[in-house]
Amino acid sequence: MRPNQVLLFIIAVMVCLGALCMVLPGRVAWRGHELRWPTLAEVTGTEAETSETSETSEVSEVSEESENPEGSEGTEGTKGADSVPAQEPVVIPKIQIDSTLDSRIYLRAFYASLPEAAERVVRVLHYGDSQIEEDRMTLQIREHLQARFGGTGVGLMPLAQTIPSRTVRQELYMNRRKVNPYHGPQRYLSYASREMQRADGKYGVMSQMALMADSLVPGSEEITAVCIPQTASAHYTRWQVFADSSVHYTFSGDTVRLQGRGAVYGLSQECEQGIIVDNIPLRGCLGLVFTKTDSAQLADFYSGQNVRLIIMQFGGNAIPFNEKPGTIQAIVTGLREQVQYIKACAPDASILFIGPSDMLRQTEGEWQTYPMVPYMDRLLQKMAQEEEIAYFSLFRWMGGAGSMARWQATGLAGSDGVHFYRSGARKAGNAVAEWIMEGMMD
Repeated sequence: MRPNQVLLFIIAVMVCLGALCMVLPGRVAWRGHELRWPTLAEVTGTEAETSETSETSEVSEVSEESENPEGSEGTEGTKGADSVPAQEPVVIPKIQIDSTLDSRIYLRAFYASLPEAAERVVRVLHYGDSQIEEDRMTLQIREHLQARFGGTGVGLMPLAQTIPSRTVRQELYMNRRKVNPYHGPQRYLSYASREMQRADGKYGVMSQMALMADSLVPGSEEITAVCIPQTASAHYTRWQVFADSSVHYTFSGDTVRLQGRGAVYGLSQECEQGIIVDNIPLRGCLGLVFTKTDSAQLADFYSGQNVRLIIMQFGGNAIPFNEKPGTIQAIVTGLREQVQYIKACAPDASILFIGPSDMLRQTEGEWQTYPMVPYMDRLLQKMAQEEEIAYFSLFRWMGGAGSMARWQATGLAGSDGVHFYRSGARKAGNAVAEWIMEGMMD
C-alpha cells in the first residue's frame, strides 16, 4: 500500500473506533464476561478533571502527605476486582496516633546493651516475610551495626536451606551423597501447611526445624552441611549448632557433620564478641505464628544468646486478599498478640516492627495502591505506640501511595507491584539501618 493509503486506513479505523466509543458505554457484559475500553472523553482528555477526582482520590487521599489519610474511601470487592461491574464504597475508620512521638525511645534497652559488644555477643533477630528472603534488608542492617560495634558472620541458617541466601551458599549431603534441600531431612515449619506442623510447638527460634531420623528420611541420621560465605562480611570465627542432645556434630572449616536422631533447630556462623544479626524469612507468613512456638524454647534462646533487639516485618501478605477494614483490624489484633508473646519471652530485648511497603494492583487498567495499605500502616503504628515498641513505616518512607510505581520505573521494584528488587531491598535496608543508628545516644 502507498503511504497515503496507509494514512487513510489509519484515519478510517480511528473514526470507526471513535464512533463506537460515542455510541457504546465504556463497558458491556458479554457471555458472563465484562469488556472494557476507554471512552471518547478519556481518550481526548476532556474528562481529565472529573476522572482525576473520582479515580485517583483513593491514592491522593490516602497519601501520607494528607492530614487524615485513614479517612479516605476505598473500594470493596473480591479477588480479581477488575471483573466486578459495580463496587460499593468502603468507609475506612479514622485512627488517632501521636505523630510527634519518635518511637526509637522504645529501643533504649537495645542501645544500652551495645557497649557490651566489646566483650560479648549482642544478638539481633530479623523476622519477616518474603521481602527479606536471600538476606535482603537484613544484610544492610548487619553491615551497619557490625561496622560500628564489631562482629562477623551471618548468624542463623536452617539445616536444610531451601531458599538460597546471597551471603552463604549451602550444600547438603546425606550418607555422603549430595541432596536437594527439599529432599533432605524431614522439615517442620510453624507457618506451613498442617502436615508440616508439630503439635508440641517445638520449632525453635527460626520457626522451623529439621528432624534427623531414618524412619522419616532414609540416610538422615548422617548429614553434612557445607556453608560457604559469599561476601566478606559473611566470614565468621565460630560455629554453633542448636539441636537436641542426641545429635552429635563436629566442625571442619565451612563444614559441619551431624550424626544421630533428633531435631536440629539451626546452624550459626558467628563471632566471639560483637553484633550478630540473624535473617529469618518466613515466606507467605502473616506473622501470626509465634504463639505456636514453645515459649520455653524461645525464652531460653533469647536469654542464653543475649538477644537484645527483635525486628518483626509483617503485614504485606494480608493486603492482596483483604479489602475490609474489619479484617485488617483483626490481623493487626493478632499481630499485637504476637508482640506481647515475644515481649514475655524476651523481656530484656527491644522490639522494632517494620510495616509493609506500598503495594499496587491494577484497577481500570491502571496501577493503584491497595486501599488497605495506608490503613494497615496506621493501625500498626497505633498498635506499636500502645505496646511501646519502635515502628518504621516503609510505606511512608517510600513516599506513600503510588510510590511503588516510581520504584518500578527506576528499577527498584518488580512488576508484581509488591516485591523489591535487590537494589530496592538494599536501599530499604540501608534506610532502616540508618534510622536505627541515628537514634543512638552518644
